[in-house]
Amino acid sequence: MGHDRLLPTLLLLLGIGVWELLARLLAVPLWVLPPPSRILAALVRDHALLRHHLAVTLEEVAVGLVLSTMLAVVLAVAIVSSRVVERSLYPLIVASQAIPIVALAPLLLIWFGYGLAPKVIVVVLICFFPIAVNLVDGLRGVDPELVDLVRSLGGSRWQTLWIVRVPAALPAFFSGLRVAAAVSVIGALIGEWVGSSAGLGYLMIRAASQFHTDRVFAAVLLSALVSIALFWSAGLLERAALPWRTVPRTES
Repeated sequence: MGHDRLLPTLLLLLGIGVWELLARLLAVPLWVLPPPSRILAALVRDHALLRHHLAVTLEEVAVGLVLSTMLAVVLAVAIVSSRVVERSLYPLIVASQAIPIVALAPLLLIWFGYGLAPKVIVVVLICFFPIAVNLVDGLRGVDPELVDLVRSLGGSRWQTLWIVRVPAALPAFFSGLRVAAAVSVIGALIGEWVGSSAGLGYLMIRAASQFHTDRVFAAVLLSALVSIALFWSAGLLERAALPWRTVPRTES
């Protein structure tokens, strides 16, 4: 394990150890702040319940991420390809991020009910923006000389887009995808908090109302692990798609 991973791991273990020690020495009530050992016990004890609700949240995240990626790619290509679309659509995309998702979620619940749709829409609203903005910047940031070269050889606007702009924009696209993957779980949880009958967010609300704080922490831990796993999966996908960008690290 390299120093870049060893130090954070040691700090994390130290923090967990201090938490465990203080919770026991100060005799903190379990319903207020359970020690990490009780949270791990809850993970084992409630594994079937947690697995059921985790599957629901994963479905919402997966569908939302796929749809947000497709929407972001279409919007980014349209913005870069047309000045009219850019001037009319890009300001609206930016303005959409000023809408508080927490306030919008109840309306989605009224319009679409308690099913999968409102949670997926919340995930899409949160995730499409970083992908779209990064991809637009990547498509615009191509070396103009390469664009002029393709056009001088008779390449059309679409040929220039797919031959020059898209390959050059892939690093920016994956940067946005990593961010979207990391925050996608937050979108699913928001939708579940507002109204649902299953999912980790629903389980958190229900467990908190019953003062099962260890179960709440177990659900929070699973949510964090899913976010981390999605972030690293996006990184692995980037390394697979762009192997030339993987540069071996040299120790100083």
